[in-house]
Amino acid sequence: MKTQYYTSTSIDGYLADEDNSLDWLFQFGEIEEIDGVDEDFSQFVEQVGALAMGSTTYEWIIEHENVREDPEKWPYEIPAWVFSSRNLPKVDGADIHFVQGDVAPVHADMVKAADGKNIWLVGGGELVGQFYDHDLLDEIILSVAPVTLGSGAPLLPREITTPPLKLASMQKLGDVFAVLTYEVQ
Repeated sequence: MKTQYYTSTSIDGYLADEDNSLDWLFQFGEIEEIDGVDEDFSQFVEQVGALAMGSTTYEWIIEHENVREDPEKWPYEIPAWVFSSRNLPKVDGADIHFVQGDVAPVHADMVKAADGKNIWLVGGGELVGQFYDHDLLDEIILSVAPVTLGSGAPLLPREITTPPLKLASMQKLGDVFAVLTYEVQ
């Protein structure tokens, strides 16, 4: 069982632009159209038993997937934990747990729910940083897009220098993405 941060990022380390937009990522079209991306991501998701995200990520999914009007569009069939200090709308029929505070006890609940499968930290970077701070992050998987944003939501607003991350694998997906997998030591 691993706790993994799998996300797309710009070359200069941003998850979203200053307006919290992912248009820079969507310019590459549907994920299924890029050679190898769909298969790579599907294999990753099959090994996931629980996931966590911050409120900004959750609200982005609600808005951009039109989940309020059509709860069937909620993209996850596994338990999800949403970290927020605000009251957020729940998606009918989805297994969503709204939590706040220390990530450690929530991680323990996620491990139980995942039942031997991996935990996916969907984002954002500050939430993932809190898991890192508690030694609960095992792997960082970055799908690096060939763009720079200059500013926006940072990938992982933490200094990780000693020990450094260990490059476990790298692969090219289509003519667009480099997927880098790092182990947290």
